[in-house]
Amino acid sequence: MGRWVTEAIRKIEADYQRSADTHLFKLTIPQLTGVDIYLKDESTHPTGSLKHRLARSLFLYALCNGKLDENSTVIEASSGSTAVSEAYFAQMLGLPFIAVMPRKTAKSKIDKITLYGGQCHFVDSAPQMHDAASALAQETGGYFVDQFMYAERATDWRGNNNIAESIFVQMQQEPFAVPHTIVMSAGTGGTSATLGRYIRYRGYDTRLLVVDPENSVFYDSFVQNDQGLVADCSSRIEGIGRPKVEKSFQPGVIDEMLKVPDAASVATILWLEKLIGRKAGASTGTNLWGALHVAENMMKTGQKGSIVTLMCDSGERYLETYYNADWVRGAIGDITGYSKRLERWL
Repeated sequence: MGRWVTEAIRKIEADYQRSADTHLFKLTIPQLTGVDIYLKDESTHPTGSLKHRLARSLFLYALCNGKLDENSTVIEASSGSTAVSEAYFAQMLGLPFIAVMPRKTAKSKIDKITLYGGQCHFVDSAPQMHDAASALAQETGGYFVDQFMYAERATDWRGNNNIAESIFVQMQQEPFAVPHTIVMSAGTGGTSATLGRYIRYRGYDTRLLVVDPENSVFYDSFVQNDQGLVADCSSRIEGIGRPKVEKSFQPGVIDEMLKVPDAASVATILWLEKLIGRKAGASTGTNLWGALHVAENMMKTGQKGSIVTLMCDSGERYLETYYNADWVRGAIGDITGYSKRLERWL
């Protein structure tokens, strides 16, 4: 292994040592009795999202497998947050970075990518991203990171302070220390794979519920046991939902899936802002809607316990979209009904 690779790994590991773990905080929901809901705040990573963990793992995976050197151009297919985090690590290592993404990606994410020295290559829709990234890698002689292929294998699911181990360690002093359910949405499927594998490895009596937005095939694939499903549309909830079943998606470690309407996801982040005074991205709304669904069923059946889900990124990135009422009406539709359903919890 060359000196450059050794130094690159050291830089990434040093960045990890400088980063404290993300906070896990309990939501105070007046009408919730006997059930505690926790949010793990992944927005506090240096690049502002859960994808910071993934990008770090993907870069280490590439370096340790001989895929990157000091002359590499790094290329990724990403709707935003992964690209932001990968641009950060590419800049750290002095490597050019190109993100292939849909034109509709939030401007704030594009600005972050360019802030870290990256370039953006636009396509019309999410289904075009993978082939465009592969072609670009061939044209430039670059390395296509391919988060959707490698996310589940790049992360050590047995521990090493992955997100699953972090959750269970942080829950140790809580009234219901072992969660009844962990709720996670799927983008690459890598995080849900890590959670499900870790739960089984450690023998925890915890269920994994994976929530899926509209215009995504993960839910239908799980229900129909069909890994070959494809769609010709793109998810409106940035960062999650895919038009095909990605290689990192591991249905065998998932206990249950739930389809969440996009209007419910957006209504939930607006409701969450009233509850905690902070804005979160719409994928957090998908997660939290799922957590509230589990909590409601637990209360109906007299069960007590805890539910953990993730705040994937900050809502500050989406002020022009999910937090813009005119945009929501045009792109998502009427969210009033879901907002009223959420108000009863307060």
